[in-house]
Amino acid sequence: MKRFATLALSLLALSIATPAMANPPEADKLVLATTTSTMDSGLLDFLVPVFAKENGCKVQIIAVGTGAAIRYGKDGNADVVLVHDPVAEAQVVKHGFFVERKYLMYNDFVIVGPAGDPAGIKGLASATEALKMIEASRATFVSRADQSGTHKKEQRLWEAAGIKPKGSWYLEAGAGMEAILRIANEKRAYSLTDRGTYLAHQKEYDLPILNDGDNELFNPYHIMLVAPAKHPFVNYSLAKKFSDFLTSERGRKMIAEYGVDKYGQPLFYPAAEKK
Repeated sequence: MKRFATLALSLLALSIATPAMANPPEADKLVLATTTSTMDSGLLDFLVPVFAKENGCKVQIIAVGTGAAIRYGKDGNADVVLVHDPVAEAQVVKHGFFVERKYLMYNDFVIVGPAGDPAGIKGLASATEALKMIEASRATFVSRADQSGTHKKEQRLWEAAGIKPKGSWYLEAGAGMEAILRIANEKRAYSLTDRGTYLAHQKEYDLPILNDGDNELFNPYHIMLVAPAKHPFVNYSLAKKFSDFLTSERGRKMIAEYGVDKYGQPLFYPAAEKK
């Protein structure tokens, strides 16, 4: 009895000293962390069910700002990320958190605002000049202020304009793109948005596009797999299948077709298509 008691105590001590091992992923479940624009535009509702059905799997979508989506992947709480901040993406790939980063698609950013255009930015060739006009007029501007890809782009544009926006005219909402459009509409304000989300919701608001076409408004999206070397229990196999599906000829064709029937133009362009 004494020997068995000693053995039991030894096993108990071992179980306390040894940290619990993370549960391996479900073989038929993929966790995708992505920017809100891919969700708010409806693109994922178009693509994901096809992949899930053909692979007999479930796809859990976490739609947040790009900064948060990258953090989900860095922490091993997602298998794959689809985001649009090339500067931040390059850094996390360099530090080994992600592998097989692929250029998937692109659209562009646009500045929207009230039809009356109190800042007078309509027709300006430069996005930074448009921001200077908005700041000078103290016209209301709504910022996502959430470290998303759109917010990061906005910050870089303000920096290029030599402006640190602050004051009652600059509203930091800390919300997703669809919510920002709603707030801008209610406040008769300006905002920066990706064209895909704008097109998907343009009929809901009186917010015309007032500034676009500047090369600085280019908006590329990349897909990256969470590195199994950092997080051995991510579903790397299913994540790779998803990445291969989206970047295949068929996936690119689906991306190019999405939105054409409903909005008269694609909401995103596949990376293979140069414009």
